[in-house]
Amino acid sequence: MATTSDRTPGVFAARDISALVSETTEEGHGLKRAVGATHLTAMGVGAIIGTGIFVVIGEGAGVAGPAVILSFVLAAVACTFSALSYAELASAVPVSGSAYTYTYATLGEVVAWIIGWDLILEYGVSVAGVAVGWGGNLNAFLDAAFGVSLPDAIAKSPEDGGVFNLPAVLIVLAITLLLVRGVTESARVNLVMVVVKLTVLTFFIVVALVNFGTGNFQPFAPSGVDGVTSAAAIIFFAYIGFDAVSTGSEEARNPGRELPVAIIGSLLICTFFYVLTAVGALGIASPDQMKDSDAPLSAALDKGAGMGWAAGILSFGALVAITSVVLVIMYGQTRIFFAMCRDGLLPQRLATVNQRYGTPAVLTIGLGLLIAALAALVPLSEIVKLVNIGTLFAFVLVNIGVIVLRRTRPDMPRPYRVPWSPVLPALGIVFAVYLMTDLPLTTWVRFVVWLVLGIVIYVAYGYRHSRMRRRAAERG
Repeated sequence: MATTSDRTPGVFAARDISALVSETTEEGHGLKRAVGATHLTAMGVGAIIGTGIFVVIGEGAGVAGPAVILSFVLAAVACTFSALSYAELASAVPVSGSAYTYTYATLGEVVAWIIGWDLILEYGVSVAGVAVGWGGNLNAFLDAAFGVSLPDAIAKSPEDGGVFNLPAVLIVLAITLLLVRGVTESARVNLVMVVVKLTVLTFFIVVALVNFGTGNFQPFAPSGVDGVTSAAAIIFFAYIGFDAVSTGSEEARNPGRELPVAIIGSLLICTFFYVLTAVGALGIASPDQMKDSDAPLSAALDKGAGMGWAAGILSFGALVAITSVVLVIMYGQTRIFFAMCRDGLLPQRLATVNQRYGTPAVLTIGLGLLIAALAALVPLSEIVKLVNIGTLFAFVLVNIGVIVLRRTRPDMPRPYRVPWSPVLPALGIVFAVYLMTDLPLTTWVRFVVWLVLGIVIYVAYGYRHSRMRRRAAERG
């Protein structure tokens, strides 16, 4: 039966959830349900633990001092509210697209387009930026382990004095081919990488605890509460990535049970490792020893524990950590793009699933080539800040979506429900908006320009080719 929104498909018309779910079984446009809770949780950990813990802990310690431990906890709490909302919507709407699809089902097509367009930028720039960081960490590892490094001409972008960033291109293309090969294979490779990087962090924690001292914990909070909250705003971005798990909704074997476990579980695992790592680092090095280092954990081992040889191990761990981030975030982008194409807001032919591999192969290859070019040549020092505002904007809409859907569809099956709604989703909105206000004006300007460009494309193409609108026209 047609819904009211299908009979009057204006720009704020919402998709019927049962129709969204039924489209996942269409021949040529449906993805294979082949991923379980363990691999989904590993995807969350893979997306979260990257350069954040290996780099941002130094920045946070420089702002908050030893109280950076509390900043890690505060940032985790801020993320938890949004994670709970993602978990509810992912279990209730087990369809690819993450925040884009949830918004389409709650706030309407034009808002869904805006968030989808935002996520395309967020994920694409994030992958390119992380790939550039991968190239830098490859050089750091080669230097620490073997005393060699790649020439600048093929290891840096033109902005940084090179010709093109070959390592960044190679890692993006390698991940692209893996994603084309299949979600099961990608999930298995990611699981191995997650085990490796958690092992490296465990190595750091054990070494730090063996050499632990309490001298660096005084004064504990030199900048007071303001220092703790300011550091939390920095550290918050070390937690970004759990939302990528929800992009695997359509490929989860039992999304109603497994997705909430994976989203919340990955956040808890990362928080556990982050706090222990922060405690261990401060037990062997002072905030001043870490704050100016590009590799604060290696600096802590070198200056605090006198174990300079361990820098190679930390560099290897960072390299593996970043590789898994590239894999999971790029996977997320392909699934969001896939959902938008299947809905007709972007060319629908790109939503064709390869029958041999069960993946949107053409779409994945196309995105991989674009991101590789971006990583090789485009200056990313400023545009990467768009990742932050894009993520927080998605958090706001997902929390709003939970509140709206509770009111408009109170009887809809929800395998997982956010407790104390709408209080916790409202807190998620407050935290996200607060952190957005801390971003520089130039970031807001670029964000608005990108959204305006998106609206132009929606008016010129998406509105007329919308699958919902075409079906309504066919019914007369």
